[in-house]
Amino acid sequence: MNKTRSLFELLKKREILDILIGDISFGELELKNKSGKNITISLPYLSGPSLCQISQKFGLGISYSWGGGSKSRWQYMQDLIDHCINNNNISNLLFSVFSKGQFSEKLSGLTEIEVEKTYKIITSSILEHINGELSFGGNELVCVQGKYLIHKKGDSITVNTPAIKVIDRHYIIDLSERAMNDITEGNFDSAITKSRTLLEEVFCFVIEKKGEKPSDSGDINKLYKQVKDLYNMHPKDDMDIRFKMLLSGLEKILTAIKEMRNKDSDAHGVGAKRIQIADYHARLFVNSSMTMSDFILSVSENALSKK
Repeated sequence: MNKTRSLFELLKKREILDILIGDISFGELELKNKSGKNITISLPYLSGPSLCQISQKFGLGISYSWGGGSKSRWQYMQDLIDHCINNNNISNLLFSVFSKGQFSEKLSGLTEIEVEKTYKIITSSILEHINGELSFGGNELVCVQGKYLIHKKGDSITVNTPAIKVIDRHYIIDLSERAMNDITEGNFDSAITKSRTLLEEVFCFVIEKKGEKPSDSGDINKLYKQVKDLYNMHPKDDMDIRFKMLLSGLEKILTAIKEMRNKDSDAHGVGAKRIQIADYHARLFVNSSMTMSDFILSVSENALSKK
């Protein structure tokens, strides 16, 4: 057993497993989500079926037994961690667990700036408490250049290889499908939140692939400007007018999604001021977000392949 593997084994401590599956909270924030409940400082609750779906996504072929006899949820997470350690995929698993997309339901109803601030508060607190458990052995879980590592406190940290791709077309499809499920269940607000989250995470990912730090202002338009600057996406004089029109359309898509997440917009109003979002409108938001995300990912892949 090598040193890296042995340190990741520490994540199978029961107290840490309970944190990762959302069973332990560390207080509440003075903010209410769409359902009117105070937002707890915890990772999103992962049900047995959800844990099985995540396991399948990471190549662990298990299914939930609805007729009884299923494992405890912490055992599903323990098996998944073991599987990811064995397949050198544990960093991606942690990236997925801590990703903003996982918090869409918990933070539904907040403004864009509130989502950004609250997400950082919650994830920082969770990481702090996990490190509280790891500190008894002098260890620490950190995220460096998008890659999660456990190291001995005081040791220097070296990342020899770039982080394994996590934001890919499978991720885009997965988050879009979850947004469509929200629409089927009539939760249009959550679907629109996922649409914005998808774009934001893709923007951050392609920015980091260029070795730059994404803007932390909470403004998705600033992130998109970073992407355009880094990948030279500004329309050129000799570009066909139809391509210019399409690129201009991307700006409008982004602005529309951003404004629907703005607390001062009609979507967050009450009574006569609130926009009545129809099923087909919500689907338009999700599909537009998916199309734009796929395009940005393609631009990034094409640019990086030429290096």
